[in-house]
Amino acid sequence: MNNGASRVSPASLKRRHLSLDALNFFLADAKGALGPYLNVFLVTQQGWSQSSVGVVTAISGLIGIAAQTPVGAGIDATRAKRAVVLVALAALALGAIVIFAAPTFWPVLAANAVIAIIGDVFGPAVATLTLGLFARDQLASRMGRNGAFDHAGNIIIAFVAGGVGWLFGQRAVFLLVPFFAALAASAVLSIPAASIDHNRARGADAERPDGHDQSGQTRHAYRLLAVFALCAMLFHFANAPLLPLVGQKLALANQELATPLMSSCIVAAQLVMLPVALLAGQKADQWGRKPVLLIGFAVLPVRALLYTVSNNSAWLIGVQLLDGVGAGIWGVLTPLVVADLMAGTGRYNFALGVVATAHGIGASLSGLAAGLTVDHFGYGAAFVIAAAVAFLALAVLYFGLPETCIRLARCSCGSSTRCSPPSSQP
Repeated sequence: MNNGASRVSPASLKRRHLSLDALNFFLADAKGALGPYLNVFLVTQQGWSQSSVGVVTAISGLIGIAAQTPVGAGIDATRAKRAVVLVALAALALGAIVIFAAPTFWPVLAANAVIAIIGDVFGPAVATLTLGLFARDQLASRMGRNGAFDHAGNIIIAFVAGGVGWLFGQRAVFLLVPFFAALAASAVLSIPAASIDHNRARGADAERPDGHDQSGQTRHAYRLLAVFALCAMLFHFANAPLLPLVGQKLALANQELATPLMSSCIVAAQLVMLPVALLAGQKADQWGRKPVLLIGFAVLPVRALLYTVSNNSAWLIGVQLLDGVGAGIWGVLTPLVVADLMAGTGRYNFALGVVATAHGIGASLSGLAAGLTVDHFGYGAAFVIAAAVAFLALAVLYFGLPETCIRLARCSCGSSTRCSPPSSQP
């Protein structure tokens, strides 16, 4: 186990923690000022149809998907990891300004395509900075802390966006993006470049037992990565359209309260995500990755079906609390599972890019599918389809992915320490 962080002074370690805390917090603010607010704004204020919104979501998402894996490989190769985040923040701010200035089809499509690429860069970039700043024995708790500050930022931006939307209109919310992007850039620059271990940041420091066929282990790791990527695609196909659909239902029933109601949905989930992220980071080492992931996956189909029970605003916002469990667990466990699978390969960010690609495929296609379903069959049918796909994701995870935690996964010799790659059995 790499104990490099043990040679770091307490003051330096504290500075690393504070810098990552601030980065996760302000990144959430910058990204959260777009998100589901865009769909609600286009449908309720600009008169777009569900199908038109779905087309923009699908096209921009598919363009972003094409860049995910190359971006991950590029992050593995570059030592300018802070610069990657800074460039992404600048592009995000520019995209939001374009949407504010020209909320018509082609400008929104172009801006959303850029945002789709950039939005999926942040996760791998923050994960690789975390891996490069902290030793593996500190990784689970630090990832949990990343998730907690990310969700805290989402809570704050929901309140801020709700207030701005109430006072100045939904369109003004997009101007919050460049403001918080600048604060996030300051947090990035507070991380000393020399403190990043670039070998560790790409997953090249993990120990491998002597005498094993490295190429065989690598092939097995990529097979398991493919299973995990399939889980990601199915999970996000089911999950991605739920919040926008609920926001649209609330906005259509209460147009004057569209932004505050959407903010209520976001805050409800984020208030749950924050403690869930901290708990997931702690339990991922104690219970293992798979049991924690199964909990997150099992909640999703239940949540989708519960949306069909009532159209009452209080009920819909209450059900949205369950999003905090699934999303909170997914955000923390994904970089941990990928770090487990890619240990020693030096392809950590490439693998995160693969998972992000699968995530993007699921989320992008679901936007179009959900829009068409709502237009032709109603909201209830869209929620039922999402629940069915979520059940499939749970089954693939249970039967297809073994425990990946190095300390807890059982190997062929029966010991409690992994001395060979995880078996193919769950």
